[in-house]
Amino acid sequence: MNFLPRAPFGRTGHMSTRALFGAAAFADVDQDTADRTMELLAERGVNHIDTAASYGDAEIRLGPWLETNRDTVFLATKTEERRAEGARAELRRSLERLRTDHVDLWQMHILVDEEEWAAAMGPGGALEAFIEARDEGLVRWLGVTGHGLTAPSMHLRSLERFDFDSVLLAWNYPMSLNPEYAAQFRTLVDLCRRRGAAVQLIKTICRRPWPESAPQTRACWYEPLEDPEDLAAAVHFAMDVPGSFINTVGDVDVLPRVLDAVASFDGPPPKEELERRAADGEWAPLFA
Repeated sequence: MNFLPRAPFGRTGHMSTRALFGAAAFADVDQDTADRTMELLAERGVNHIDTAASYGDAEIRLGPWLETNRDTVFLATKTEERRAEGARAELRRSLERLRTDHVDLWQMHILVDEEEWAAAMGPGGALEAFIEARDEGLVRWLGVTGHGLTAPSMHLRSLERFDFDSVLLAWNYPMSLNPEYAAQFRTLVDLCRRRGAAVQLIKTICRRPWPESAPQTRACWYEPLEDPEDLAAAVHFAMDVPGSFINTVGDVDVLPRVLDAVASFDGPPPKEELERRAADGEWAPLFA
């Protein structure tokens, strides 16, 4: 069985596998499927789980496994609440559903809207609850996540406002061809490197948005790459980002392929190979 590489998760001191289990894959599965998936992840040595209060039943599905295996993983969850009171209540609910007394990383989820950002970072905002939860030992580290083309610039604003321990955003080959996004992304990565903040990457195996005429055959809100060589090339491109970690796919059946790709990383593919694969496979950016 291939070894999954590990690296320091920013300044947290935790040596996380570079494949982080994205528990969005548990949003709409039964408990038996979740239990079998957790067995697979344990066999492959994945030691970092990333979930969210908004991922359907994901926290509930993780709870039974975490109840007896909590000390084997770095556990992260998220909230979309922007006010302190709502964030506190949702954290209590997440802890109950996850069957634990603390999480290692608590993240402000999808913080890319100007008004929501101002609410979360202002007086009585979620940031106050985040700092309180850290001081109380309910969480250890604090992060921010985002989707869409404004995520890098908004994360830079968030890092100016507060010294977050991690960021999460989309990165893949098609998105790297957007000059403005790529420039902001690289500025963000450089700042994270200097500060010791971890960089989590999502949508790394996105082939394109689901075509309107095609049936959605996977539990992802994008069409994933299916060919193992294409998928590996896409994952290896993303893994070349310094200090980065790959959040796995939102479909449990595609998950083993992502783990295999992460395990086989020995450097990024040549640019010419990516150009050829993208053209032949009609890869397209998820956000435009």
